[in-house]
Formats: sequence, C-alpha cells, structure tokens
Amino acid sequence: MKYQSLFIAATALCIFSFSATPVADNPVTLTIGTKAPDFKLPGTDGKIYSLANFSKAKVLVMVFTCNHCPTAQAYEDRIIALTNDYKNKGVQVIAISPNDPKAVRLDELGYSDMGDTYAEMKLRYKQKKYNFPYLFDGKTQAVAKAYGPIATPHVFIFDKERKLRFQGRIDDMENPLKKPNTNDTRAALDDLLANKEVINTTTKVFGCSIKWASKENWLAEYNEKWAAEPVALETIDEAGIKDVLKNNSDKLRLINVWATWCGPCVTEFPDFITINRMYRGRDFEFVTISADNPAQKDKALKFLKTSQASNKNYIFNTDDKYKMIEAIDPKWQGALPYTILVEPGGKIVYAKHGRINVPEMKKIIVEHPMIGRFYK
Repeated sequence: MKYQSLFIAATALCIFSFSATPVADNPVTLTIGTKAPDFKLPGTDGKIYSLANFSKAKVLVMVFTCNHCPTAQAYEDRIIALTNDYKNKGVQVIAISPNDPKAVRLDELGYSDMGDTYAEMKLRYKQKKYNFPYLFDGKTQAVAKAYGPIATPHVFIFDKERKLRFQGRIDDMENPLKKPNTNDTRAALDDLLANKEVINTTTKVFGCSIKWASKENWLAEYNEKWAAEPVALETIDEAGIKDVLKNNSDKLRLINVWATWCGPCVTEFPDFITINRMYRGRDFEFVTISADNPAQKDKALKFLKTSQASNKNYIFNTDDKYKMIEAIDPKWQGALPYTILVEPGGKIVYAKHGRINVPEMKKIIVEHPMIGRFYK
C-alpha cells in the first residue's frame, strides 16, 4: 500500500497538468509516414545539432525525455543500453528535453535531485555518462510543438528518408527492476533493420506530461500557497531532542541545527526550505532546532516566518548549549550549522557541521532506499 500510495501521488503530479492545460499546449503528435521536422538545438556537450548532423544514420531514434520525471529516470539506463546495442547497426539515438524549466514546480521534483534547466541537463549528462546527444528544447519548445510528444519519455523512430515509422513507448514495464513483456522500440528497430514494415507502429506512452511554458503561472500560485502555510516554533528539552533523533517515524528525517546569529546558518536556510518542498511529499520530513537562547524565541520565530519554514521547528529550552550538543549528537563538537540525516530508528546516515553541499544533499536524499528515483 505504501508504494501504491506513492505511485498514485506522483502520477497525479505528472498527469494533472496534462489534463488542465489548454489544447494549444497539447500539439498533435506526428503521424506515421510524416517527414521529421528539422531543428536547431544546443546539446549538453556545447554543440549545436540539427537533422543534418545525423544524416549518415540508417535509423534515427528521437527520445523526448527530461531530468526530473521518475519515469524518464527509470528508463535512462535502458536508453543507454539501447544506444550501445544498436550503434554499430547504423542506429543513432538522440534525446531531447522538451520541458520549460520555469514551468516545473518544486513539489514536482520529489523523485530527482535536479530540475530541467540546461545547466542541470549538462550535469545529468556527465553523471550518467550518456552515450547519445542530449538536446535542450526548453527555451522555445518549438521542436516539441512540431513533434507532439505526449509524455516523458516518448520515442519517435525515423527511417533513412527520415519518415516516421514508430512512435510510442520504449517498453511496457516502467520499473527497471522488472522484465518487460514487450520491447516496443527494439522490435521496431529490428523490423526496420531487416527491411520489414514495422508491425506495431504506435503505442500509448506513460510518464510525466510535457511542462509547457503556459504552466509558469502555476509557480506563482504555489508560491502563494506555500507562503500562506502556518509557521510555529516549539520549545524542546533534552529528552525531546533525543526523541527527535530516535526518529520513531516512518520517514527519513533531515535535521538542521541553526541560530539567528549564525551567518552560514541564515544564508543556507533557504536551501533547506527548497529541499523540504521538493521531498516532503515522499517519506521525508525536515526538522529544525534553534540554538538561540530561549529569550530570543520571538526573534527566531520571526526569521522562520520570513523563511516560510512551515516544517517542524524547535528551540532548546535553556541556554546551556553543551546539554543541547550532547542530546543531539555526542560526536558533534558544537560548531554551527549542524545537519543530520536520520533513518527511522535513529541511524544517522549523514552528519556535517558547516554549510551543506546542496546538490550532494539532494542526491543523498533521492538515492536513499526510502526515497528513490522511480516507482517500485
């Protein structure tokens, strides 16, 4: 039931925007037999690509995909394997991200450590060691409008004359830990390479809807929604802190110890708010513990309200900081800020004094077995 609930929640995030967007943002998908529209797009390797760059290929496989979508991430390794298996047979694979990065909300990034900006695409390209060009269409979305992908990932296969011979899914099993029943893209490629007609030319596709530019106004709406959430600050004693660290919940708990007088604490605090908004829809929660003196509770609360910290917030009930240190983590020497990631049952899987590396923290969270990049 736990994973089923996650699946339903995440799928709602992916497909809700599809049903709510104007018809103009759902262009007609390219029909079988249509010639591939030309394009001119920047790749994550710094080069500019058009159809002419792939003129030597017998078959061109175009995959509309992206960084953040859990379904897209579930297929990354299979696209890499597909490229390896067919590259010596005259098949060229390219990937195109159709999403406007400014139209992706933070709560839609719960399965990823990255958004869909061109800069983040470059990072993903290097981290995953893509063996195919990864192109950015998010600035104008002109290519996506010409081809009409429904979701990420969505495959389009063109023959030597660049006529569309197949469009649809990669296979019928999203979970990469399970074996698919039908390898639709590979079957279409095998038919084409054998000079046969593709038997199954079109399939439905499952994944996150395309993030069209018109959805940018959703960000402002959600920012207003988040800003309206109540912010509170509770007093906590040593026993309470130890309970927080025991983490008798079913969630991965990120704890940040901070203070209003701590410069690094204050400057990095917005990053924690971003992280919380990204992952709080998963099995994750964010907790703060203020090291301010109890007499400064109002000041600490004011900062938390300004920061829109609607998560759980505590302030230690005495000015004896050493008792607080021992209650939080006897291994901690006391320097602020201090950040801990705790599994249910109290196992600390990450601890750091000083500012965190934000990309690293996101990666640690999303790759933890309790969270994950795709549906299981």
